[in-house]
Amino acid sequence: MAHAHASSHSVKRYTGIMDWLTTVDHKKIGILYLIAGGFFFGIGGIEAILIRLQLIKPMNDLVSAQVFNELITMHGTTMIFLGVMPVIFALMNAVIPLQIGARDVAFPFLNSLGFWTFLFGGLLLNLSWIMGGAPDAGWTSYTPLSTNDYSSTHGVDFYTIGLQIAGLGTLIGGINFLATIITMRAPGMSFMRMPMFTWTAFITSAMILFAFPAITVGLVLLSFDRLLGANFFDVAAGGSPVLWQHIFWIFGHPEVYILILPAFGIISEVIPTFSRKRLFGYSSMVFATILIAFLGFMVWAHHMFTTGLGPVANALFSIATMLIAVPTGIKIFNWLFTMWGGQIRFTSANLFAIGFVPTFVMGGVTGVMLASAPADFQFHDTYFVVAHFHYVIVGGLVFGLFAGLHYWWPKMFGRMLNETLGKWTFWLFAIGFHMTFFVQHFLGLLGMQRRIVSYLPNQNFDELNFISTIGAILMGIGVLLFLANIAVTTRKPVGVAADPWEDGRTLEWSIPSPPPEYNFKQIPLVRGIDAYWKEKMAGNKEMTPSEPVGPIHMPSPSILPFVMSLGLFIAGLGFMFSTEDFSNSFMSLIFNKYIVLIVGLVITFAAMIARSLYDDHGYHIEVEELEGEGKA
Repeated sequence: MAHAHASSHSVKRYTGIMDWLTTVDHKKIGILYLIAGGFFFGIGGIEAILIRLQLIKPMNDLVSAQVFNELITMHGTTMIFLGVMPVIFALMNAVIPLQIGARDVAFPFLNSLGFWTFLFGGLLLNLSWIMGGAPDAGWTSYTPLSTNDYSSTHGVDFYTIGLQIAGLGTLIGGINFLATIITMRAPGMSFMRMPMFTWTAFITSAMILFAFPAITVGLVLLSFDRLLGANFFDVAAGGSPVLWQHIFWIFGHPEVYILILPAFGIISEVIPTFSRKRLFGYSSMVFATILIAFLGFMVWAHHMFTTGLGPVANALFSIATMLIAVPTGIKIFNWLFTMWGGQIRFTSANLFAIGFVPTFVMGGVTGVMLASAPADFQFHDTYFVVAHFHYVIVGGLVFGLFAGLHYWWPKMFGRMLNETLGKWTFWLFAIGFHMTFFVQHFLGLLGMQRRIVSYLPNQNFDELNFISTIGAILMGIGVLLFLANIAVTTRKPVGVAADPWEDGRTLEWSIPSPPPEYNFKQIPLVRGIDAYWKEKMAGNKEMTPSEPVGPIHMPSPSILPFVMSLGLFIAGLGFMFSTEDFSNSFMSLIFNKYIVLIVGLVITFAAMIARSLYDDHGYHIEVEELEGEGKA
């Protein structure tokens, strides 16, 4: 909106950093998620490179065993919770309201709160590196390894509290997108006309709603064990370490589907666009996605075949796990049939999308192998599992995210990424990826255990580990090239067409790039699946509006989400160090007497009260301004 008109509103306009701290605009929050996700993804990547450099040769001593345990724990935790999750949310924020023809998400204030709680939780977790040691019990944080007896630093406390705060943000985001997609679709957009990416975001949000409370409970119990002397997981006092495994994996397995389903959605947008064909078998894709989400909650104990649950449990979870391959297979064939006979363009976005398909199939095949309980007794805790997991998450999810970023970048920023650099990114990343993880299947079959800091020579591990490390460095170069591409692109002037790929099928390609802050001047009328493509085929240049031009209501920016999250961050630190023996009397006073904890909670609740008592009605963009912008 033109700033010249800002004086006619009661809303306060911010510029510079305050604009970003107070924004409730879903497009800006998407960019914030992208920056934060990129930052944590970089940290996780550095940790990964250090792990691989330590394993490049036998009996290496680049890092100590303790630091190695911290690296593997933080690499897994950072990548899954803080690296890829926010990039998924970045794309959901940037694209979903545009795809369903909405002007914002259902709860813009909550959208901002979700981002800031996620960010402060992630920062708290990573502060552990400089505050006495990172978590060191593995990313799954199995008890009793994660209890005070075996992990005596505050590392695991940072894990439990940081992830609770970050998980709160994810849960808020999930609820917000559920409400948005259910209530804010444009006229004519029935559920079976929604774009596939919107469908997968919808189902992902539903899974977040059911999965995240489980890990929250687990993290609370573990915090109580460690900080308040409870004994939920202490065998000597009647607790059960296996209980933690159940709680963790009943969240953890749905979590991998929470991660991969949005990637499925991205691939289902990119492949039809660059094949100039509608998605083959749309309704079967929708039901396959729903089935994957449903079955995803029924397979958690396949992570626990070696725990001793007995043959009946192992058999049931084995069958359930194999069943998931069926809806996933439906999707794979639908993507192949979409490309069959299409006019395929090999843009960098499409290269990642096409590369995704065989890579993900390989991850799926090893998944079915691991689903067999007797075989899993051999594979369990070897590099075979590491290879499988990375084929699904990196070969699936990260390829999908790269495809989505190259595809929607012009819509988010109004600039096209450099195609040549994009293709170099793909080839370096893809070749590096297969070099890194393909050989790890064989390392696992040869008996190399995961999470070991070094290995003896002459066990046939040496060459394969060397190849794996070189591949990891290639992947790192690929990611750096992507960052270079962003830097080069950012220096270009803004100004790409509304539909820069020329074959856009869904509503986001019918509005300017980047979109105005109200998205749609008039909410469009949807007349079928692939709504924009349908209008183009009917000879129309733009969408048919469903309403006359009128004043548009906008939410006001607010600093309160930032303040609430900061309060939780302070309270988390206060709770974590409440039992610490400080040599400094002032520190022991403010922490041991719960003063820091109370201050943090007071900040958060004061912000909540301020939000409750002050009724903010937002503001309107008037018709004259909309018309003026149209002419400009």
